[in-house]
Amino acid sequence: MKKQKEKEVKNIFFDRDLSWLSFNERVLSEAQNNAVPLLERLRFLAIYSSNLDEFYRVRMPALMAVNGISDIKESKRLKALLPKINSRIKEQLKYFGSIIERAVLKDLRKEGIHLVYKEIIPHALIKSLNEYFINSVATYINIINISAGEIFFPENNKLYLLVTTRVKRVEQIYVVNIPSDVLSRFLETTYKDKQYIIFLDDIVKLNLTKLFSGKEVVACQSFKITRDAELDLKDEFSGNLAEKIEKRINVRDLGKATRFLYEPGIPAKTLALLKRKLNLDVANCIPGGTYHNLKDLSNLPLKDPKFQYEVWSSVPYKISFPSIFDEITRNDILLHFPYHKYDTVFRFFNEASIDETVEHIYVTLYRVANDSRIVSALMNAAKNGKKVTVFIELKARFDEANNIKWSKKMKAAGIQIIESIPELKVHAKLALIRKKNTKGSVLLGLLATGNFNEQTARFYTDHSLLTANQSILKEVERLFLFLKKRRKPTPNEINFRNILVGQFNLQDHFIGLIEQEIKNFKNGLPAGITIKLNNLDEEILINKLYDASRAGVKISLIVRGICRLVPGISGMSENISVIRIIDRYLEHSRIFIFRNNDKEIVLLGSADWMNRNIYRRIEVCFPVNDPKLNEQIVNVIHLQLNDNVQAVQIDEHGNNVPLKNKFGNIPIRSQNEIGKFLLNSTDK
Repeated sequence: MKKQKEKEVKNIFFDRDLSWLSFNERVLSEAQNNAVPLLERLRFLAIYSSNLDEFYRVRMPALMAVNGISDIKESKRLKALLPKINSRIKEQLKYFGSIIERAVLKDLRKEGIHLVYKEIIPHALIKSLNEYFINSVATYINIINISAGEIFFPENNKLYLLVTTRVKRVEQIYVVNIPSDVLSRFLETTYKDKQYIIFLDDIVKLNLTKLFSGKEVVACQSFKITRDAELDLKDEFSGNLAEKIEKRINVRDLGKATRFLYEPGIPAKTLALLKRKLNLDVANCIPGGTYHNLKDLSNLPLKDPKFQYEVWSSVPYKISFPSIFDEITRNDILLHFPYHKYDTVFRFFNEASIDETVEHIYVTLYRVANDSRIVSALMNAAKNGKKVTVFIELKARFDEANNIKWSKKMKAAGIQIIESIPELKVHAKLALIRKKNTKGSVLLGLLATGNFNEQTARFYTDHSLLTANQSILKEVERLFLFLKKRRKPTPNEINFRNILVGQFNLQDHFIGLIEQEIKNFKNGLPAGITIKLNNLDEEILINKLYDASRAGVKISLIVRGICRLVPGISGMSENISVIRIIDRYLEHSRIFIFRNNDKEIVLLGSADWMNRNIYRRIEVCFPVNDPKLNEQIVNVIHLQLNDNVQAVQIDEHGNNVPLKNKFGNIPIRSQNEIGKFLLNSTDK
């Protein structure tokens, strides 16, 4: 028994990468869910594929740097971990292929749609496909003779064919690109009232004899290479950071290869030649399927509305006064996206841009929409003579170029831009206005769990609080004044009492709230903790939750992605349950509820409990003080905790366990129920 206990204590944290793979596997499983419309199932396959590409671009480079780690224990751990990761991914890719071949293709054909997948193209289609190749595809075809030593650098995640030809027993190896970056991946055609969908890959293969006239095509296999996405920024204090980031973006796709994914069947000798020619010595070489970049499945031309989710209408928030600022002054507003329309957020910024009494607007921007109406309102405000200060995070991964574009436009419009802080990312979601009134001025604010981005607001679940609480907003203003200094804070530099701010008081405050629940439970008072996060991996906070569980405090967690906390272990976490919800909307909000002797403390915010959020970012969490809004959040979380349709429980092994039998035979799909709840709420 003692040895078993010691073993449990040693494994008090799940591995973060294996946990992430478990999340992605849950995404993949939705593609096999017959209750999900057909095109949406294909989109889940696409999301899985896209997520895995990002894993190889972002996480795998760090894991592959094992030989450069001086910590012997950590080096040993990573060397043992990599085979587990590779094995898990290979199993998932088999699952991926079986879903397509055993479920998706059959269901498509039941609908009269024939996706030609790893099969001979029907003879009746060949003439039109050949014409399409000559008229449209050939323009973009490049042929590189590897055997002749022609220089070739495969671009990141682009699709290629490895073609072997023979003339009088002499073989030559070529690479041919599949131009899916400029042409649709799929060609749709109709024959005898049946819809056929053909991969661009197969159209190129069909015409190899035209590309290699007079040569025998001996073999043809597809491949792609995934490259490291790290920009290698050193967070220099001097110079123009935007210019440095732009230079790095231009060479991002030239990074080291982290994955070489290829169609099985390439001879060992040819494979060795290709690895040598393309400098793939350190890349993960993985035999895959016939088709790669199946994130393109989300663009499959399925036009019938029945193939997509039924439309869930977003409801407008009813403003009772002519100005939204009058409404906020009298009552806090709590918005729930995408259940609420985003119009209220637009109105906040639009009114600020034209209201003569508005003096100053402050905003943090992390990921900006490609065609941002919010930024347009801010630029209009500056043109109207308002003072506008925007902190834009230029280091937001994969959004750097878009954020730099908007930064330049805002500067040109007269907006004061605060650019990235060296060694820190600003991930807080804040907007603040200072408005003149009869007493001088008043602050009004918008604090959110998600980015000010109207595109993602359509399918990310997030919450926004519009408030005139001066105690909160004065601290938000102090934070903006600090951000202007563009540096890391010094200890105890600002004493925040009403909001929780990363690098200042956020971690300590959460620890204090957990400790208060432990104290309440020991004193026989009502105690409990409910937390919803995207990711949970920071060990100090996890250990504090273990302390609360040991003391007897019941803890309910909703963690969409990475979860390193191990639930259900006797003597450590038997009072902790963890669920994961994957559905049509991406669960994105962060919510923290502490029972606090039945005087519930409800906090919303931008911060996951990850090392990066706690130690390397400026995050903000904020209280929901209005009792009605407080209750609204509690009701939303209650519906999610009772989900037995789209939720799974994470068990002590890190597995996704279905909750079908929970609450008897009554199906509870939380996203659907939340929509109904908010539609029927009098505070819409």
